[in-house]
Amino acid sequence: MSDVRAAVFAPQGPLTMQSAAAALEEGRRLAKAGPLVVDLAAVPAADSAALALILDWLRTAREAGHRITLRGLPPGLSSLAALYDIDTLLPLEPAA
Repeated sequence: MSDVRAAVFAPQGPLTMQSAAAALEEGRRLAKAGPLVVDLAAVPAADSAALALILDWLRTAREAGHRITLRGLPPGLSSLAALYDIDTLLPLEPAA
């Protein structure tokens, strides 16, 4: 087990087609830098663009040899991931 603490990235506000581009590069930068927890608790609305962001960040982290964990996944986003049959790809933080 590594001693490196994961950075926490906590986007604020909606992650939708209109707003996702603003979070893309910051998530990529952090995913390249080391282990990352993406805390989505402050995301009140999300659509398929949010799933695209998450998948991009996962790919970026994997290419850099790092892990991402998702925390506070909004129920609507969880349902959308299940609808697209990608919910098992999402590395969710275990429930406390």
